[in-house]
Amino acid sequence: MSPAGAFAIQPPIRRNVRVVEVVAMELFTGSYIGGVWRDPAGGAVRDVRDPATGEVVAQVAVASVRDCVDAVAAAEAAFPEWRRTPPRRRGEILRRAFELMIEERERIAELMVRENGKVMADALAEADYAAEFLRWFSEEAVRVFGDFRQAPAGDKRILVTRQPIGVSLLITPWNFPAAMATRKIGPALAAGCTVVLKPAGETPLTALYLADLLERAGVPAGVVNVVVPEPPGEAVRAMLHHPAVRKLSFTGSTEVGRLLLREAADQVIDCSMELGGNAPFIVFEDADIDAAVAGAMVAKMRNGGAACTAANRFYVAEAVHDEFVTKLAAAMGGLGLGHGTDPAGKLGSLVSIAERDKVARKVADAVAEGAVVEVGGEVPDLPGAFYPATVLTGVRHGDSITTSEIFGPVAPIVSFGPGDDVVAWANDTEQGLIAYVYTGDLARGIAVAERLESGMVALNRGVASDPAAPFGGAKQSGIGREGAAEGVLEFLEEKYIALEIPELG
Repeated sequence: MSPAGAFAIQPPIRRNVRVVEVVAMELFTGSYIGGVWRDPAGGAVRDVRDPATGEVVAQVAVASVRDCVDAVAAAEAAFPEWRRTPPRRRGEILRRAFELMIEERERIAELMVRENGKVMADALAEADYAAEFLRWFSEEAVRVFGDFRQAPAGDKRILVTRQPIGVSLLITPWNFPAAMATRKIGPALAAGCTVVLKPAGETPLTALYLADLLERAGVPAGVVNVVVPEPPGEAVRAMLHHPAVRKLSFTGSTEVGRLLLREAADQVIDCSMELGGNAPFIVFEDADIDAAVAGAMVAKMRNGGAACTAANRFYVAEAVHDEFVTKLAAAMGGLGLGHGTDPAGKLGSLVSIAERDKVARKVADAVAEGAVVEVGGEVPDLPGAFYPATVLTGVRHGDSITTSEIFGPVAPIVSFGPGDDVVAWANDTEQGLIAYVYTGDLARGIAVAERLESGMVALNRGVASDPAAPFGGAKQSGIGREGAAEGVLEFLEEKYIALEIPELG
């Protein structure tokens, strides 16, 4: 155990906190370190609010810097035994966690609705999506292969093996509190790594629920630890400078990603970064417009627009512009606002008033630059962090709303003509996570996809994410890949062993 943080077991929290009456579960709200629940140091707690009502639904322990360092030390202490655990056993534990998530999906979904604001349909879809990462990586745990080669000179054999990289710090955002956690925890545990999870302060309850679920699935103490420091900067810095931490996996904004990369450089920590997006959605004149509108509703409005993969800029051929706008505006205008648990509500709240106000400012700036509001565009007279589904026309490429991530239910539409290089417009950004293309010509679609500077392209589809696919971006949208076989490789490092093999007579 490193001297940077001698781990001491603390008594678990003895009280459970019921989140809200309609969520039929008891939930621990302390820091989860070494398999026990810690009371907050000095009684420091953070309110978790329902963003649709402003109601405080729970208070969670604020982890101190000492707690966070202890969490790293707990993961370090658990690492030797976990890495020796047979891959089949690790896979069985992840499979059991998947089964528990499916059994409890309604409760997990309601928990996300309460702390995140999304509608129940999105929350249920996320619960299923999050569970799939556990199932996928339960199967990948037994498929970590090396290889055996002969050196070209014939003087030795080359044995290449892959080993778990070690203690991993996982930092997740508020928009997908379950899926972003399992997309990191799943491959880390499958590879034989131990982890410290730091969820977003706005949505910590889902992460704490997952800690309890993983314990019930059989994850040993110390393999998964969860801390919620507030503010997070000093605590994250302390963890990144702990000599035991060998991996950082972060999902969040490009701005924060840059800061974390600088911090990680001091210890030369291996980093996987899934950062911001500015996804173009291109509709050519030969596209099926009804299919394009349906795809746009998924690409733009999944999770209320609060997704790094959300369509951010719509480029529509002038020949079909008016038809696309009319149909998209009708579909967007039909999304009534409401609490995520309200069956009549099709669009929930954003995660906070601050996030809502950011979206409102972007729309106001766009209008000041000449955009026309086709539908939505005004903060409603409702309690909570609501913003309506909004369609803007008259937007030009390069306007402010096309240059930054909106992260809300706003669709700015730019018209392009035969002389415009729309692919160059799409590539005119520092980000390159995903792009969407609608065309009736498959050859054109593939040619455009190959020119687009993004890690993923959805061709005639409104969604591309899949646990079996390598998720990640180009340029300043990230480093590395999550999901698929590549997801496990992010938590492994290759070791080369040179073998002297005597010649056989």
